[in-house]
Amino acid sequence: MSSFFKSIGKTWQNLGFLPRIVVGIVIGAVLAIVCPGVTWIGMLGKVFVEALKAIAPLLVFVLVMSSLAQHEEGTETNVGEIVGLYILGMLMACLVAVTMNYAFLPTLVFTGGGQSVSAPGSVDEVLRNLFINMVTNPVKAIADGNYIGILFWAIVIGLALRKASAISKQVSREIADCISLVINWVVSCTPYGVIGLIFNALVEKGFSIFFVYGQLLCIIVGCMLIVALVANPILAFWKMKRNPFPLVFLCLKESGITAFFTRSSAANIPINMSICERLGLDKSTYSISIPLGATINMEGSAIKIAILSLAAANTLGITVEVPSALLLCVIATISACGTSGVPSGALLLLPLSCGLFGITTDIAMQVVATGFIIDVVQDAFGTALNSSADVLFTAAVDLGNRRTPKKKTTSGD
Repeated sequence: MSSFFKSIGKTWQNLGFLPRIVVGIVIGAVLAIVCPGVTWIGMLGKVFVEALKAIAPLLVFVLVMSSLAQHEEGTETNVGEIVGLYILGMLMACLVAVTMNYAFLPTLVFTGGGQSVSAPGSVDEVLRNLFINMVTNPVKAIADGNYIGILFWAIVIGLALRKASAISKQVSREIADCISLVINWVVSCTPYGVIGLIFNALVEKGFSIFFVYGQLLCIIVGCMLIVALVANPILAFWKMKRNPFPLVFLCLKESGITAFFTRSSAANIPINMSICERLGLDKSTYSISIPLGATINMEGSAIKIAILSLAAANTLGITVEVPSALLLCVIATISACGTSGVPSGALLLLPLSCGLFGITTDIAMQVVATGFIIDVVQDAFGTALNSSADVLFTAAVDLGNRRTPKKKTTSGD
């Protein structure tokens, strides 16, 4: 008997992260059918959400502060243009997400109480609350989960740390690494948390929740397809001044398909570097822009943050005005850039965007938990979009800045 359980444990350890989540979903559904009265099963989900709620504020503060402190000035001009495209790409991805939200009005399923929340009365009220929350005491902001204040003070202290000694910067980097490690430990418990979350949702709401998750996934994946086939080609054409689709399809085929299965932008860096080399791009540019893109170019994450935040607002009956939605695009872009090195790190920054609409941390963490469930499918599409865009934008800037022989011959004729 002991050998049987050992073999099961070994098989579980050998499974990848996403397959474990799939197994957790199945187990949670089966337990909800077989023994819906065993309430302690649902505690797994509640403990998981509470752990996320405890560590996420500290993660945001330390990660943003450290990344700003480590920033080095004097990068190549072309790299600056590529970074600009990365940011524009994420902003356009958010705009696509906002448009899809107004078209389909996706919703979520919340379990338990605490769903009552008062919507902001106007955009002026949103901005007023934003500025008040920004300048709150940083320690209080971390304790209360005030992500607007956390982000503001992390930026201020991070910029100040640029003037600090190399030893101080190294300390901030090591602290960020330690917090990231703790987050990895918490995230590694996701499959067990998913068992409790699915159990609770099915017992309270029934199997209709799978329709909600399916609708949400279709909207998110639809946004990603629009960005990959419409928005990104528009940006590439703007830089190249030529038909971008041969390059777009090449990037999707050679970079996107591989990233879809590896689900890791970092693991796809060698493949993207090889594509850039075959395209004859400037090595001094792509050797910086490709690793940088794997870190900050997160269009998939920006879409996920925007859609989930808006879906939470729709569920709670909060009317999101266009100016507030545009402000969400900026916050989602900043959040997506700040998720490097943490698995599903974009989900942990959802309370920041949810807070824009007055959504409490308790509810926001339920949104995070929903994100972990749909991440089983979404993560593959998001990584494919991110990785292919790294090559696309790098090539678009490099090729667009070259003086081609065709222009010389045309002028000579």
